[in-house]
Amino acid sequence: MPFDKVTSEYDRNLLVFCVLDKWFCFVNVDVFDFCNIKCNPEQIEELQERYEGIRPGYHMNKKHWISVCFNQDVPDSKIRELVRESYDIVVASLTKKQRQELEQMQP
Repeated sequence: MPFDKVTSEYDRNLLVFCVLDKWFCFVNVDVFDFCNIKCNPEQIEELQERYEGIRPGYHMNKKHWISVCFNQDVPDSKIRELVRESYDIVVASLTKKQRQELEQMQP
């Protein structure tokens, strides 16, 4: 929760998921209304057409991020799949040295 010094209570309550300081998902832990997820740009339009609960990434680069609203038409299994894909996108963007560092951190 890196925003403890901001004035907005909403922003202070953001839980950020990251890999070596690179974000792949975040959600407000108090409101729990949606999460922002990094996404493959080629998938974004199709996902938005298929699900009303998937929108352009709120306050993020709309080319690479989506907002997934909870308790709408996006199944939980699809949300888990998108979060995993987001993690994989970030890991793929790491340098070889960073990926090796990440492997050493895993049990």
